[in-house]
Amino acid sequence: MRVTQSMLSSNMLRNLNTSYNKMSKYQDMLDSGSVISRPSDDPVVAVKGMGYRIDLDKNQQYQRNLREANTWLDTTDEALDQVGGALKRVKELIVQAANDTNTADDRQKINAEMQQIKGQLRDIANTKVGENYIFSGTHTNQPLYTDETGPQNPAITQNGAKNTIDINVFDGISMNINTSGTDLFGKIDGFMTEVTTLLQSGATGPEIGDALGLEVTSGANKIPGLDGIYENTLTARADVGARQNRVEMMGNRLSLQEVNVTKQLSANEDTDYAKTITEMVTQESIHQAALSVGAKIIQQTLVDFIR
Repeated sequence: MRVTQSMLSSNMLRNLNTSYNKMSKYQDMLDSGSVISRPSDDPVVAVKGMGYRIDLDKNQQYQRNLREANTWLDTTDEALDQVGGALKRVKELIVQAANDTNTADDRQKINAEMQQIKGQLRDIANTKVGENYIFSGTHTNQPLYTDETGPQNPAITQNGAKNTIDINVFDGISMNINTSGTDLFGKIDGFMTEVTTLLQSGATGPEIGDALGLEVTSGANKIPGLDGIYENTLTARADVGARQNRVEMMGNRLSLQEVNVTKQLSANEDTDYAKTITEMVTQESIHQAALSVGAKIIQQTLVDFIR
């Protein structure tokens, strides 16, 4: 087979072009910090990278959901703490009113404070997070009580008022972030109405004192005494605290997952700088040698003979 000068020149140029492409690839890897700049560079790496990024996006959304859950639960806990404080004051007033040394005027003054506490408890029942009422179940755009709400008649009477609000916090895992207030605040409001009625009606001290531990009958409804209502409030707050603890544990789990997936993504795509620099220096040496050899292969001209 006859090897011509043009064949030698063509092969040399093709090899030099290949060498340039390799150096360009190494340069891109060093500049971008990634082993691929387009999916066609390595489809397997590209597909795995897409999977890792999807996992990270989901993780970030779950963490945003947890922040929302924390906001709801913290607000609920604070509201129930205020309810507990108000009920303690109510107990103090009932004990004071149950003393028969009080005159009718004294009990009316106590009743006036009771009315204010009742209004405050209704305000707490209408607590909002942003534009959402947290004790109204899935009817988050409606308050539990309105100005027109009558005694023991929450404005929200639909079934949705007792429905739970669940958010996703992990793959296949959801959490309830709200606390229904229809039963709890309905009983509190009913109790406050009965007590203020007793005070207004001129009831005796023992009759007023019975409100602390005995059930109060309101129409066809049985309303627990103050001690029972306070226990219900503590139970609701304990449930909120348990969910807060779970949110914290789930947040730790998501943080660990984020670190692990980020490591996997880095191992899959990130450039190994030491290795890449070594390979690039080697390729530059090869390229320089190819240029040197190519200069000797190219056919000499008449000018070279004239020297």
